[in-house]
Amino acid sequence: MTLSPKESAKLIARLAKHVIIEEEGVKNAACSILEGLKDHSIHSGSFSQKDFHPKPDNPRAADWIFILDTLNFSFWVDEESRRWTVNGQSGYFGLCTAIKKAIDAGIPIIDPKYYSVIKKEEFEKIFLSDDGITKIPLINERVHNLHEAGQVLLKKYQGTFAECIKSCGRSAQKLLKLIVDEFESYRDEADYQGYRVSFYKRAQILVGDIWACFKEKGLGEFNDIESITMFADYRVPQVLVHFGAMRYNNPFMDKLNSNIELTNGSEEEVEIRGCSIEVVERIRDEVKDLIQRYPDLKLKESDVNSILIDHFLWDYRRRHAEELDSIPYHKTRTIYY
Repeated sequence: MTLSPKESAKLIARLAKHVIIEEEGVKNAACSILEGLKDHSIHSGSFSQKDFHPKPDNPRAADWIFILDTLNFSFWVDEESRRWTVNGQSGYFGLCTAIKKAIDAGIPIIDPKYYSVIKKEEFEKIFLSDDGITKIPLINERVHNLHEAGQVLLKKYQGTFAECIKSCGRSAQKLLKLIVDEFESYRDEADYQGYRVSFYKRAQILVGDIWACFKEKGLGEFNDIESITMFADYRVPQVLVHFGAMRYNNPFMDKLNSNIELTNGSEEEVEIRGCSIEVVERIRDEVKDLIQRYPDLKLKESDVNSILIDHFLWDYRRRHAEELDSIPYHKTRTIYY
């Protein structure tokens, strides 16, 4: 049996040897989140990616987001390598920019009839870097993901991800299960100390992106959005360490400082990701507790969830990039994040 991301996180945090959760840091992070809720800088439409996403009235918005998240992984580069950029944007924003450029140029990149059979050469042209040389990492894997995803949509869901959403009756958990069951590239799982654990980073961020894009209405209305955890990647843990909510033991910190790549599914990598999820769950619970204790704040417990906390942490890292540069982040070459 595979444990859910929440169950996996609790188990991993309890058994972890390399990563330690610090309750004082959890409280510090919770206070920052509370301030953001008070001044309305944290809400479902406040994350920076929204400027690169389709508008909710776009008839193909769900398919656009589906393609973004099907390709949303592994943008980090070695220190000596060139950075992949599109119109000056790197990483996820470079991906968003490349997709938008393709759509504007009339390339049907969000149509499964097109991408289910896309050739590698076509893909390379669409996602070529500004310098005309640098290629997006893991090209073969990205093309394979598109082929697999497109074929599933054409065979089972009338060629649109919107049908997947509609079939789940406004349940984020049902949609998460559908994504993981139907699309193999989203099956982000690992073995850890005799247990099968899961993180489902890209699957959960897909649910979260739909929720945020449609402003919690229509296709974005879910009655159990609380059940989605943070999106366990390589950047958010860096911020959690910065807040003192999480730390690494000395041998592991030395390893990270040495820039040693971690294998996907290795004990250390699993512990970083699992503990990150558990930390954010505890931060969320602490914020809810503060809201209960201080009714004068006029905030509701439903004003906060793990998705919003993840958005805050991810954007915090971008705003304070230089300040956080001294904290190493783990590098793992994988399709899962």
